[in-house]
Amino acid sequence: MKNQLIISSSPHVRGNWTIEKAMYGVVMAMIPAMLVSFYMFGLGALRVMLISIVACMAVEYVIQKYVIKGPVTITDGSAIVTGILLAFNVPTSIPSWMLIAGAIVAIGMGKMSFGGLGKNPFNPALVGRVFMLISFPAAMTTWPKPIVSREFFSFAGLDAKTLDTVTGPTPLGILNEQGANAVTPDYVNQLLGSMSGSMGEISALALILGGIYLIARKIITWHVPVSYLLSSFVFAGILWLVDPSQYADPLFHMVTGGLMLGVFYMATDYVSSPMSKKGMLIFGVGAGVLTILIRVFTPYPEGVSFAILLMNGFTPLINTYTKPKRFGEKQPVN
Repeated sequence: MKNQLIISSSPHVRGNWTIEKAMYGVVMAMIPAMLVSFYMFGLGALRVMLISIVACMAVEYVIQKYVIKGPVTITDGSAIVTGILLAFNVPTSIPSWMLIAGAIVAIGMGKMSFGGLGKNPFNPALVGRVFMLISFPAAMTTWPKPIVSREFFSFAGLDAKTLDTVTGPTPLGILNEQGANAVTPDYVNQLLGSMSGSMGEISALALILGGIYLIARKIITWHVPVSYLLSSFVFAGILWLVDPSQYADPLFHMVTGGLMLGVFYMATDYVSSPMSKKGMLIFGVGAGVLTILIRVFTPYPEGVSFAILLMNGFTPLINTYTKPKRFGEKQPVN
């Protein structure tokens, strides 16, 4: 009896790494960007964050409890991550009911309609964000200016304490509408967060710090972020060398918009990105090139969301192409 043969389904090798640890690790990594958004946008950012998280958790609970009638798993952290990412992708002036509608689509359509965590082919937060952008374009492109950015408003003689309702274009919006000559890069402010934009994209430095934490804790690997950043930088650099009067320099693309947010927190989604290292590199390169293509050659100044969603759609093909050979599989004879 000591040498029993036990037959069971996978997994056959178990460790102490759980879904909860991975998800709450991602939450920890997003805290620096969250704190910057609270500091820059004040109570508006706090309102958006709380409503988004609560709405995502509530929608998942209702579907699991009353529609699927299965186990309720809202404490695993995945709904919280979706809520934070959805909040990061919208302006702090967004009406609460629009944000709730986005949460319903993100969780209900982007996640639970496919069977829940581990089965969704697209990043749920991006599904919700794109739905909101298409459905509420005016509200989704009205960008409040940071209330603490003194230099940003000094030319207008405005008091930073009165700027909760003051809006302005994002750097990428100016680039898209007026060209590279109209853009004056201020890399320090763009790294720290003193610019208009959605609450989670304004501080590239905070997002990079969180990304380093994710890689150091081995929650994600370097393959998607590095290939995504390098391909974006190289492609933007080629365009800039061809015509610097029309195309912005590659560093400008790195620190503005949602690139850092997408690179570290959405393109690396376990479910909707490829499984192999080779596949991750292909995914990152494709997303990087598509991001710059959309930013430069379409009316949309930001291309990260669409680029990642498009590459999510290619993930099954990438997985098939990069699938490793089975042990003992006969190789084709040339």
